[in-house]
Amino acid sequence: MTTVKSAVAICAVMAMAVACASLTKTKPVTKGKAAYGEYGLSLDWMDKTVKPGDDFYLYGVGTWDRNTPIPEDRSSYGIDTIMGDQVENDLHQIAESAAAGNAAEGTPERKVGDFYASYMDEAAIEAKGLAPLQPRLDKIAGIKTKADLAAAFVDGVEGFGVSPIGLYVNTDEKKPDIYSVHLYQSGLGLPNRDYYLKREKEYENFRAAYRAYIEQMLTLAGDRNARPRAESILVLETRIARAHWPAEDARDAEKTYNPMSLEDLTREAPGIDWTSFAIAAGIEGEPTLIVSEKSAFPNLARIAATTNLDVWKAYLTFHTLDQASPFLSKAFDDANFAFRGKVLGGRTVQRDRWKRGVRLLDSQIGQVVGQVYVARRFPPSARAAALALVMNNKRGLHQLINEAAWLDDATKAQARVKLDTMVTKVGYPDVFRDYTALAVVRGDALGNVARGSSFEYRRNIAKLGRPIDRTEWYLSPQIVNAYYDAGKNEIVFPAAILQPPYFDPYADPAVNYGAIGAVIGHEISHGFDDQGRKFDATGKLQDWWTKKDADAYTAEANKLIAQFNTYEPIAGLKINGKLTQGENIADLAGLAIAYRAYKLSLNGKPAPVRDGMTGDQRFFVAYAQSWAGKRREAALRQQVLSNPHSPERYRVNGIVRNFGPWYDAFGVQPTDKLYLKPEDRVRLW
Repeated sequence: MTTVKSAVAICAVMAMAVACASLTKTKPVTKGKAAYGEYGLSLDWMDKTVKPGDDFYLYGVGTWDRNTPIPEDRSSYGIDTIMGDQVENDLHQIAESAAAGNAAEGTPERKVGDFYASYMDEAAIEAKGLAPLQPRLDKIAGIKTKADLAAAFVDGVEGFGVSPIGLYVNTDEKKPDIYSVHLYQSGLGLPNRDYYLKREKEYENFRAAYRAYIEQMLTLAGDRNARPRAESILVLETRIARAHWPAEDARDAEKTYNPMSLEDLTREAPGIDWTSFAIAAGIEGEPTLIVSEKSAFPNLARIAATTNLDVWKAYLTFHTLDQASPFLSKAFDDANFAFRGKVLGGRTVQRDRWKRGVRLLDSQIGQVVGQVYVARRFPPSARAAALALVMNNKRGLHQLINEAAWLDDATKAQARVKLDTMVTKVGYPDVFRDYTALAVVRGDALGNVARGSSFEYRRNIAKLGRPIDRTEWYLSPQIVNAYYDAGKNEIVFPAAILQPPYFDPYADPAVNYGAIGAVIGHEISHGFDDQGRKFDATGKLQDWWTKKDADAYTAEANKLIAQFNTYEPIAGLKINGKLTQGENIADLAGLAIAYRAYKLSLNGKPAPVRDGMTGDQRFFVAYAQSWAGKRREAALRQQVLSNPHSPERYRVNGIVRNFGPWYDAFGVQPTDKLYLKPEDRVRLW
């Protein structure tokens, strides 16, 4: 649930619905009763021995948190995984049915079945060993020139592997009616630069485990000099990490908008053969390249020029093996899990292969299975009910904008225009993506993934020079997530997030508004967070705020940054308030919007009291329960260092303590641990 910058496109597939008919069997909709409890709340999750004003997260989900272990095959567990498990079961039925059928060649059903069956055929994968990947490894071994190296970097973007320079196509931030190429810093095998640069023992241990993993993968591939090459790769990646911008700077929309020509890039960042890179990437004719971390590029190019080609070949070989390992023999797959699953994620058991198989379908041909998922799980009535919630949230923000005493009339007028023109997409795309050109071959697991990755890359490159596709979705319907796209000024809610316990048509309105309503408000408010507010109603990056209003906004945002900087999820590791400010702002604003929308939904009538709780109390408890979640320490560390979202507990406690109606609902007093003086509370909307 975030703001997105990169995107994928959707092409017309009117014939696909007919081809999918044999996959589609709509389940009857159960009517009349909420899925959780009597009216959508899980009262047995609460811990009423905890004072709401001391720890509202534990008040809402303390019993659940105490009694719910993280499954051995998970790095984290919570509401999103509970919902995701249901999605996986649905997709499993779809995939097994397709794999067992005899659909005609080229049909969507055949693609789903062949893709899934190929991945599930472990015996065939084992028998082939490294052979399916060998042509790629041979190509890397044959690198002789800077031009070859630049082309290999593109291979790392398009398929298996990695590149110090990432690439995607999206709307141009200052010309939102055209697509532009965006280049950004990349190239690391550990989660982010901190894992290379921090000197504490924990990070020394991560680096030692990573070095051993690199050596293991190279050894499995037959490299007799794996140990020194592993060391050289870690040295190279450490140099790349030093060149990277910190994560909090890399999310700044203005700092990362740096249009350059290919000639500019060649002059300012010599060391990479940019012409060869552009030709291999299919972007050689583009007049403008948007460079994100501009000052990092000369350093990355210098690293490219001064590093021995043999080291680069070792680096590219390892990352190709690393990314391909889940689709290779058991030795490679097990090695990958031992490091990425256990060391970095804290898991102890690998996920069942069928679960990994259906998630592979998600990532490769998600909109094919998405059509079937929608038919089974998301009737038109659910879409209409969710859309009504969105519209009421927009009404709520309208009122909050009008009431904002700190905003000038001119800024309010622009804000209303942006809100009124914000596009809403609910459930699934009206036009699904066409995968006709993607070749899926039964028995070629790695080849299918490679072709799928290349298909997606080339499909995005093909958007250049074309009109903006306003129908595109970045996520498939079965993904439990939502997003706001600043370049298109649109909010998108896939079907999978619009299910219990987030959203239930038969739940108490207080519960729906506290859960999915706050998610909806969160996404709407991303259009007005610290970065989203820099884009106007058309999606253009340009300032539409008066200086007085912008200064007032920044002052409040800085108060929220300071608050979150004090939270310490792991001893010695605090939340980065600057990195997480956009999501924290959206959480706080989203709660305020949803609360106002809930009040509007009552039409002036009092809410009933249920189980001794007022409507407001149920609203806030639903909000707390919507963030029920826990993480293993390794996964929590990775989140705090690199993720713009704060850990779940702080998305509850760190937010409600800034919101006046929460104090009123639970009688929170100055002696309570979460209490903030009114003047210290942050209010943006």
